[in-house]
Amino acid sequence: MSAAIGWRRRLPAGLRPYTEREPLAALMLGISSGFPYAMIGATLTTRLAQDGIDKRSVTAFSLAFLVYNFKFLWAPLVDSVRLPLLGRLGQRVSWLLLAGTLVMLAVAWLALLDPRASLAMMAMAAVAVGIAGATYDIVIDAYRIELLRPEQLGTGSGMSQYGWRIGSVAAGSLALYVAARHGWTLAYLLCAMFALPAMLTGLLVGEPARHVVVAVHRGWRQAWHAVIGPLAEFMRRRGSMLVLLFILLHKIGDTLANLTLRLLLNDLAFSNDEIATYDVGFGFIAMLAGIFVGGVMYASMGMKRSVLVALVLMAVSNLSFAWLAAVGHSNALLAFTIGFENLASGIGGVVVVAYLSALCNLAFTATQYALLSAAASIVGRLLTGTTAGALIEAMGYVQFYLLTTVVALPGVFLYLFMLRAGLIDQSLGTAGRDQGPASQAG
Repeated sequence: MSAAIGWRRRLPAGLRPYTEREPLAALMLGISSGFPYAMIGATLTTRLAQDGIDKRSVTAFSLAFLVYNFKFLWAPLVDSVRLPLLGRLGQRVSWLLLAGTLVMLAVAWLALLDPRASLAMMAMAAVAVGIAGATYDIVIDAYRIELLRPEQLGTGSGMSQYGWRIGSVAAGSLALYVAARHGWTLAYLLCAMFALPAMLTGLLVGEPARHVVVAVHRGWRQAWHAVIGPLAEFMRRRGSMLVLLFILLHKIGDTLANLTLRLLLNDLAFSNDEIATYDVGFGFIAMLAGIFVGGVMYASMGMKRSVLVALVLMAVSNLSFAWLAAVGHSNALLAFTIGFENLASGIGGVVVVAYLSALCNLAFTATQYALLSAAASIVGRLLTGTTAGALIEAMGYVQFYLLTTVVALPGVFLYLFMLRAGLIDQSLGTAGRDQGPASQAG
């Protein structure tokens, strides 16, 4: 133990938080969280295309992702239902084991099917992977938030995002590599093993010390308390409506800009090689750097200031898209635009996720985080899907990206207002406050 402590002390101050037990556990949790998404994403698309399935049917499989947007509907089960037998291990650990097992079974089902024989059954299996993966996400998010101390939320969120990317990329790459040599069945069966890191983490680390055991109610009272209790508790906090408005608004500009980037690059005649080099390769490195910087910022500057800086960076980064659209085809400017945007997104992803985590009450962690994360993404996705293309056609790329910058400003100003009014501290849940070990809640 003393040798481990001495080794950590020799590290730069910014790196030490990443070597603590809780953030390392968050890394393992993230790996298991990321791989189901890859199994029903690009990996499944490639498999279906190689099996000769028509493009319309292939793209229809993207509907399996929709279940992730509605996971808050069954998140109360994860908070309130005690599992028989497994429940002796603790509420979070038992659900980790159950959800992880369900993911493995669903991926195995997907592995054993032949899409050419029964495309409908293949679709059902993909939806099953989505439901199981979304449930695993619910449990993993709750476990991560309750495991991390308030000052570790930034570092832990960063490690979780590193893990998510490792899990999704590694599973996708392994599937392609094995499928090319031994077929898709073995590829999917091997990838199912990516569910194990979170399950083993739960068994080794145990039930989070900050988990609050909620008093069990019977019948309709239990159902009412599980569903309405988390929302009612949040709405009783001072400034809760402004916090919800901020969550709904803060990502709209960033989402509009990011999800239309490939359209811009295509119209500016960037080649596939250039897009792969800068948007995929260089952008990925910048994103990883942003995740690290975000964790360091959160630990050194604190939650309130780091979130404000991240919001400003994400808003300003949209101007680089407008600049690129005005200049035209330029690899140097593309590198700057992608680098700036992904660095800002990496920082924002860490500190904003940490902020959402800090808003949770430890008695309703799974349900409240599922609700907050759904609210953070739903408006931007709806607007992007319904208006982004029409806006670009109507006003052109330069004006469109200037508009996305303006759209991002209300979230910045609203957060600044809440900060000055003291509402940031007053609206935090128990996950964002120092407290003793687990307690009883009615």
